Amino acid sequence: MLSNLRVLLIISGGIAAYKSLELIRSLKAEGAHVRPILTKAGREFVTPLSVSSLAREKVHEDLFSLTDESEIGHIRLARETDLVVVAPATADILAKMNHGIADDLATTALLATDRPILVAPAMNSRMWENAATQCNIANLKSHGVMTVGPALGELAEGEFGIGRMAEPAEILLAVEAVLGNPLSGVRALVTSGPTYEPIDPIRYIANRSSGKQGHAIAGACARLGADVTLVTGPSTEAEPLGVSTVHVETARDMLRACIDALPVDFAICAAAVSDWRPESVHGQKLKKGQAAALPANLRLVENPDILATLAVRENDRPKLVIGFAAETHDVVAYARAKLASKGCDWILANDVSAETGTFGGDHNKIHLLTRDVESGVGIEEWPQSSKRDIAARLAERVARVLGAAA
Repeated sequence: MLSNLRVLLIISGGIAAYKSLELIRSLKAEGAHVRPILTKAGREFVTPLSVSSLAREKVHEDLFSLTDESEIGHIRLARETDLVVVAPATADILAKMNHGIADDLATTALLATDRPILVAPAMNSRMWENAATQCNIANLKSHGVMTVGPALGELAEGEFGIGRMAEPAEILLAVEAVLGNPLSGVRALVTSGPTYEPIDPIRYIANRSSGKQGHAIAGACARLGADVTLVTGPSTEAEPLGVSTVHVETARDMLRACIDALPVDFAICAAAVSDWRPESVHGQKLKKGQAAALPANLRLVENPDILATLAVRENDRPKLVIGFAAETHDVVAYARAKLASKGCDWILANDVSAETGTFGGDHNKIHLLTRDVESGVGIEEWPQSSKRDIAARLAERVARVLGAAA
């Protein structure tokens, strides 16, 4: 899948550097050309000889090497590649990347490259959760740097927490997702944001959805090569690059736009659609003294169920229909019931109780429920992550499933 594609692998100084050796082996097995840069700190954990033996390439270490600068140079290292991978990516190198520091060969190449960058963070959980690291990683992501991991698990210090470097197989999947465009030629429909259901020209029924998760999913699918139509309710989120965006307000508007977007290969319904709407919309602002303005007289009717409608289409049903279940309690139980009643293939259940702060926030805690003909419902618990990371994980999972079914 990576035949003749070029990867510049930067190995920085962390105990997880030993995993980079297996990553090199995996990349080579897929046909990639791996050109390694080993930092001074990285050399404390793996040797140039082991790296060179597996990569079958010279290991580059010194910014001021007369031989390297005359033969290849740090600018050519940065440009003569299809992807730059930093694994492990320590807190130190992430900070330098964010602030544009170029004090060795690795950071100079990172500053000079115009190619995609994928980092695999690895550090102690407290270092990862530190506000400075989170600020650095958020800023890097906003500039297009992609991440894989870190994972939750046992750390080098004997502690347990988030900060463990992603396994080489997961990093390989991320590399393939970037370079292979696994969703190329695939059409996708994503819904996002809330819906606004008008009461009168001033007031409406809505919810606290920000659209962050749906917009992130649309962008993640587009980055894997999909032709994405994003149907979004009112949101202040920026439109993702490479996505065709349709703006709507009401649930009925969203349903019409979704049907107009068919046929698609997969649909992800991440919008928080209002379950009800006022039975009638008043043409003028209702006054407090009017009987029709009293809450007891505000008659509500159910909105169409967009997820269920897409899931039961006959001639143009997407191959994969995925929904979200935002719940405040009994999250998995309600999601299981929703999976059964809606006729969809997957449900991403997320806890939006007040104490989680996830609804409208930047993070999510997901349980993925999948329908399996043989084993019934499969349930995966994903660690709490940024909505962008969840979007990337979901897009990669869709790509694997559709690729296997092709």
